Amino acid sequence: MTQSNKTILRALRGEKLATPPVWMMRQAGRYLPEYRATRQTAGSFLDLCYNPDFATEVTLQPIRRYGFDAAILFADILLVPQGLGADLTFVQGEGPRLSTVQNADDFTKLKPADAVHETVSPIYETVRRLSSELPPETTLIGFAGAPWTVATYMIAGRGTPDQAPARRLMYSDRTTFDALMDRITEATTLYLLKQIEAGAEVVKIFDSWAGALPGGEFHRYAIAPVIRIVDAIRAKHPDVPIIGFPRGAGGSYVDYVNEAGISGVALDTSVNPDWAARTLQPKLCVQGNLDPLLMVLGGDALTSQTKRIVEAFSGGPHIFNLGHGITPDADPANVDVMLKAIRG
Repeated sequence: MTQSNKTILRALRGEKLATPPVWMMRQAGRYLPEYRATRQTAGSFLDLCYNPDFATEVTLQPIRRYGFDAAILFADILLVPQGLGADLTFVQGEGPRLSTVQNADDFTKLKPADAVHETVSPIYETVRRLSSELPPETTLIGFAGAPWTVATYMIAGRGTPDQAPARRLMYSDRTTFDALMDRITEATTLYLLKQIEAGAEVVKIFDSWAGALPGGEFHRYAIAPVIRIVDAIRAKHPDVPIIGFPRGAGGSYVDYVNEAGISGVALDTSVNPDWAARTLQPKLCVQGNLDPLLMVLGGDALTSQTKRIVEAFSGGPHIFNLGHGITPDADPANVDVMLKAIRG
């Protein structure tokens, strides 16, 4: 199959398909026994990310098992801050821990944006391997965290419920906060460009904490950095589609879609599919947005909700996905139930 005929790429070009292509956020992950086995062999989570043998293997596992229409590179959004000089560890059962950037002195200790390549070069090797090992019909998606979401971790040193540490720095020291956002934006752009050069056919920008931004700051810190990234990618790779995911954006999804310049928008679980079909889908491809909890529960609710989303978005370009990542307690058998409801 030529690249132009891959279903994900056709949808992102605006084509309405009789059966929507499908992949899942976090599809290579802890719900799969084969992933857990590979993770145990690899050692730490970062060892898994930075070893191209292991990272390629776990990226391919859900493709072998389910035949998704896309594979997403196995990595983590916090590899960019590590490349900028942040100390990064993952605590079992608790998540990431980073050294923090909380003032101008902390910022001056960061490396320049192009230093990120020294740390993340194994990721590019993983992309190169995947581009040759994936089935010819499967699209390869690269990704990065959006600057705002990455900044929240760099400032707090961990995930927080309301991103208060990042908002506090934003209000109290705008100069340092803006400098940090600029550095992350530049590094993210370079990182995504290298992924594309290595073989990524689509890239996705995950703004997992976009919904924590106050309305008045949403354009400045959720939309404007993505515009910079998109413009830089388009200048070198005008045909590579870009998916944006401003999770929790609510009504600001409209502004994001209108202004960011993306090819497709991923919808979180809170977004009403009927509203999105009327408001967003006439402008671009929409992706989503099944509740991940249904991958745990299964049954008739999973089948009916899957079919409802397919029907709601049947009038335009649509990539079926979850509204957030599949969770570790999901039943792998429920993925087959979902796929049957989509594909028949």
